[in-house]
Amino acid sequence: MLAECIDGLNIRPDGTYIDVTFGGGGHSREILKHLDDNGKLVAFDQDIDAHQNVLVDDRFLFIDQNFRYLKNFAKLHGVIPADGILADLGVSSHQFDKAERGFSTRFEAELDMRMDQASTKTAKDVVNTYSEADLHRIFGMYGEIQNAKTLAKTIVTARLNASINTVADLKGVISTLIPRGKENKYLAQVFQALRIEVNQELDALQDFLKQSVEVLAKGGRLVVMSYHSLEDRLVKNFIAKGKFSGELEKDIYGNDDRPYDAVVRKAITASEQEIATNNRARSAKLRIAVKK
Repeated sequence: MLAECIDGLNIRPDGTYIDVTFGGGGHSREILKHLDDNGKLVAFDQDIDAHQNVLVDDRFLFIDQNFRYLKNFAKLHGVIPADGILADLGVSSHQFDKAERGFSTRFEAELDMRMDQASTKTAKDVVNTYSEADLHRIFGMYGEIQNAKTLAKTIVTARLNASINTVADLKGVISTLIPRGKENKYLAQVFQALRIEVNQELDALQDFLKQSVEVLAKGGRLVVMSYHSLEDRLVKNFIAKGKFSGELEKDIYGNDDRPYDAVVRKAITASEQEIATNNRARSAKLRIAVKK
């Protein structure tokens, strides 16, 4: 949904924009097409593989950091206030397609799943050292897996005999728990849960959303594309209520306390035509908000 993201930013040619999930650079390239010589684009990405995609352009600055540090680095580089912030929360195609990164169920590899290769915690560490209770929590909460408790117990029992080091090891250990005919979906949920835990993705998302309020100018646009319900719920709640749970708060005059107004009431989803050419777009939900 590249076009929808760019439309959502409502780009001003001389404005300042931040792409907090640079990845392969597709969104950044498109944003630059809409900027004149006075425009500025800053991009964040913690993945070392993103460095090879960095753009050579006087209007462009790349910051090698997780977007949870948005405010500090935006302030350091003088890009507050910004006119728009874009976040595409999906795992980059190159991360899925590079076997050794351990993100995909399709390839045999070490259980890694780190988006930041400088980080020390891997998926292998999670499955081999977490308690049964903690594994139950992450599979139930982050993977929304029905038999999360049994899954956690099975892993803890299996690792008593041998550590679970690779994608094949993990698939072999849990094979009897996978519902027949739903193998791909179940494994995707297991891997999603581990990836979220390894990278602390939901905590980082909450940090980013709260900081976005302080970075954006009044009237600036926040454009966020998410790929699973946990992320989308956080984005939806923050736009609607200025917080991640509970009711919308109001001051003594009855004015609400939320920093954003939704530009579109419901999330924008991909067209059937786009899904036909990019199956990953099937689960994408795009939300656009303007700072009050």
